[in-house]
Amino acid sequence: MAGLFSRIRKQGDEPAAAGRAPPAAVPIVPSDLARRVELLDSLEETGVGWFWASDAEGRMIYCSPAALAPFEIGPDELASRTINQMFEQERKEEGKGEGSARPLKFLLAARATLGPTPVRVKLGNGETWWEIAGKPRFAGDGSFTGYRGTARDITGTHEERRKAERASQYDSLTGLANRYRMSRQLEQTLKAFTHAKRSCALLMIDLDRFKQVNDTLGHPAGDELLKQVAARIRRVLGERIEIGRLGGDEFQVILPDHDDRGDLGDIAQQLIQMASQPYSINGSRAVIGVSVGIAVAPYDGVEPEELTKAADLALYAAKGGGRGQHRFYSRDLRDQASFRHQIEQDLRDALVGEQLRMHYQPIVDAKTHEVACMEALMRWEHPERGMISPADFIPVAEEVGLIRELGTWALNEVCREAATWPGKVKAAVNVSAVQFAADDFVDIVRKALKSSRVDPARIELEITESVFMGDVERSQRVFAALKKLGVRLALDDFGTGYSSLSYLRDAPFDKIKIDQGFVRGCAGKDSNNLAIVAAVVSLADALRMETVAEGVETQDELAVVTRQGASHVQGILFSRAIPGEEALRRFEEGDLILTPRGPEKYRAERRTEFRRVGLIHGDHRYNVFLRNLSKTGAKIEGLLGVEVGTEIVLDLGGGQLAVAVVRRSEGAAQGVEFETPLISDGADGLCTRHRVSPYQIELAGKPLQALGDDPYAALMTMQNRTPKAFMEVQPN
Repeated sequence: MAGLFSRIRKQGDEPAAAGRAPPAAVPIVPSDLARRVELLDSLEETGVGWFWASDAEGRMIYCSPAALAPFEIGPDELASRTINQMFEQERKEEGKGEGSARPLKFLLAARATLGPTPVRVKLGNGETWWEIAGKPRFAGDGSFTGYRGTARDITGTHEERRKAERASQYDSLTGLANRYRMSRQLEQTLKAFTHAKRSCALLMIDLDRFKQVNDTLGHPAGDELLKQVAARIRRVLGERIEIGRLGGDEFQVILPDHDDRGDLGDIAQQLIQMASQPYSINGSRAVIGVSVGIAVAPYDGVEPEELTKAADLALYAAKGGGRGQHRFYSRDLRDQASFRHQIEQDLRDALVGEQLRMHYQPIVDAKTHEVACMEALMRWEHPERGMISPADFIPVAEEVGLIRELGTWALNEVCREAATWPGKVKAAVNVSAVQFAADDFVDIVRKALKSSRVDPARIELEITESVFMGDVERSQRVFAALKKLGVRLALDDFGTGYSSLSYLRDAPFDKIKIDQGFVRGCAGKDSNNLAIVAAVVSLADALRMETVAEGVETQDELAVVTRQGASHVQGILFSRAIPGEEALRRFEEGDLILTPRGPEKYRAERRTEFRRVGLIHGDHRYNVFLRNLSKTGAKIEGLLGVEVGTEIVLDLGGGQLAVAVVRRSEGAAQGVEFETPLISDGADGLCTRHRVSPYQIELAGKPLQALGDDPYAALMTMQNRTPKAFMEVQPN
């Protein structure tokens, strides 16, 4: 096939006759058009380089025959295509490639020079990758006549480059983005979003009890679990959300245009619930948990490092709060992290310094209200900080590897104290999954029973469903050995996410404890908890097991769980946890029947507080004290002259403004109802769905930065044009 260039030879190009001296070299000069055309034809034939051309309308008028050969198309079909139809530029993934690179369509429209550009060429049934370049051509009158360009085949190198590029940015195990890509993506997203005044949420996800899978089932099983977790996260979030594995069992998610903490909390709970369902790995069953930390730009950070640190602190708080939770970042988490670090340092001294104490909460017979058992709960009496909650130090003990020592001490202490109680009162002690997995656990129980001389039938070991993760056969052997010792077994927190009827079929439990999450509010008209309580009680009865309804706080809850047939009840309606010395005193006095004391009906949970907050009315800000807080309202004190129906705004701190209406007013105390209910912060706290935006503060003339201690003050441009409507007073 003839090329773009005609093949013309000049006489001077004939070979020299034999025996003659070669003629002098004749250089190819710009005016020697024929030889220049032949040179270009030769280049086309070698396949080293190809040529293409277009007309002024962008239609393809030429392409080297060697280049078109694989596609089996002729000049007419080629001419029916434009440059844009023939050459499809590779799409750059967001966060990849040069941010300043101009799209091919833009360059063509601007009639600009095309630098080396990888393109996909798809003609007929063929597809290949070329690298093209080109220059616009103009006539003598300046009119545009089309493009002339070069091309070369880069299919092989392009595919290798793409594979190498993917390997550098994606995790080889899960296929998710790796740490490098996520870091780059977050940096570019925040830069673009700051300019556009948009928000972006960052989720840090960490697997709970993943190490146990590796330890019990092996690292290949751990790798398989990570792949399944990645697939589940993808199912929850969809394909378009950037998800990464940072390494180990830590994942990260970037959620553009999300700042509603209600929606973010829902997403986190979906992740927790789906990722916490049992996994099947090579015929074995594995159960893990998930903790999620959430930070939102620009509220919690403007720069990538700042936002990442905020999400990390939120994740740390979620894991410290008992795991299987989500937490939002707040500025007080920085102080909590420092406090937690101090706990870790002091915890090692707590055991040897005799700072730990056992408190006991009664479990009573549902019908007679007689104490049947006392659940042991550990307390830490710090010499400087006072009483430290187990919610603060137990997670730390698990992380630093002290939980086994604490568990052994608790078991020995409970057995020793229970030996002094009346013979019919049992003692229940919690066993962590780490304790249960230890090879010497049964021996530790045996020694504690022997040294205390307590009747083994009076000791109950409360075990959560997480102990079934991993080696099921080993679990069965441990259960059998414990029953041989004569101790009782209770399944704790039944129904909180990992439940399987096979546990009840195969394990010799004496008691099932119904989690307080199902008991709370079970007396409500629209509550599904009642059906769950009834089902668990019925199942336990069929299996000849006792049931304990945990967390009973109101008279109507007591009536419901008793009516449903729960054999035992536990909760503050009867008693909080009391020190061992007080428990022994009560027993010696024969105080074994407890009277339920508490509210008649369940009401929405309120947090008893006493802290100063701001109240905004008109163009004035007042200082009031927050007495208690629920999702739907609050009680405040500190203002006189507030009428029912007054519309106000409560500044709850950290940029949280809650619009409210006064529904009750007596003297200096008011009850207010929120226009938009608060939401859970993932633990035991409440927060607003939205906050004051740093972008609003920026518009007020302040530098753009994460929310400070009092962001509302930065927005205040009020001149106090009207007199104050209320009088501030000091609450009692």
